[in-house]
Amino acid sequence: MAETFKLTNDALDALFAAMRKDGRRVLAPVDADGRTELNEVERPAQVAQDYVQTILSAKEIVFPKVERLLSYRTEGGQVELHDAEPTSRPTVVFGVRPCEAKAFAALDAVFNWDTRDKFFNARQEQLTVLGLTCTKADEACFCTSVGGGPADTQGSDILLTPIEGGYLAEVLTEKGRAIQSLVPGAFAPGNGENKEVLTARVEKHFDQPALSAKLPGIFESKLWEDQALRCIGCGACAFVCPTCVCFDMQEEADPKQGQRLRCWDSCGFSMFTLHASGHNPRETQSARWRQRVYHKFSTYPERYQMLGCVGCGKCTRACPVDMNLREHLVEAANA
Repeated sequence: MAETFKLTNDALDALFAAMRKDGRRVLAPVDADGRTELNEVERPAQVAQDYVQTILSAKEIVFPKVERLLSYRTEGGQVELHDAEPTSRPTVVFGVRPCEAKAFAALDAVFNWDTRDKFFNARQEQLTVLGLTCTKADEACFCTSVGGGPADTQGSDILLTPIEGGYLAEVLTEKGRAIQSLVPGAFAPGNGENKEVLTARVEKHFDQPALSAKLPGIFESKLWEDQALRCIGCGACAFVCPTCVCFDMQEEADPKQGQRLRCWDSCGFSMFTLHASGHNPRETQSARWRQRVYHKFSTYPERYQMLGCVGCGKCTRACPVDMNLREHLVEAANA
């Protein structure tokens, strides 16, 4: 059961110092040349104050762009194989929005679906999420349309809501209580503030269960071709998305040694489904765009009983040709 406290700005300084003293790396949104990036910080003064979202997602904390799974060396006709071991350290991510905090569950569903992924789990176990309630939103946001909200607690170990002079702090999990215990005096009794009046208002744009139910019947619709006319298959949407999990296996090798790498990939790339025979079951960009929508809103609910989208809008903001996912989903819901 969540407990609510008040965390003043001065107390937050003490908490950051205590987390670092405890050996925890602290990542937070920071201003960097006009962009908001997720970087390591030492104190709250370094944290960005006026942002809707970071440009990139927090998924790289648990699912790096590139990681080595194994390496090998050949000598005298013998092959010496070495399994890579996960590298992780206690990490606190501070200030991610509720939509992105919720996204870690979508990653967990894939990486622990049939076989438990030791690399993902080693990092996830070391991660504590201090989410931050949204006090503003933009036209790309649609969290309320996919079961979330600007003050949603799912995925956060502590959810912070900005108030005058500090934050309301909802301590939600054992990981959150471990952070609280570092500086117990920093968490004062809650003062009865209503966080709902402090949060952003995000309109609900479509009925997600109805959309998911409709998708199987419009698979052959010309809608997907029309929507994909602008898509250039650059993969920007997948690389900023907090829930996209597509990856490829690459071998880097010479005659004496090599390594196997897991690298981010995207179902929007033309080579993603290209067979060795030359056949490509998704040979058009419209088929690849359709796959992206169906994976998140049809396959995910069927297989994992959750969505593969949290409505953060990062894909829309990153798209170089201005494809707005929310608008396309509304169009599909009304098809």
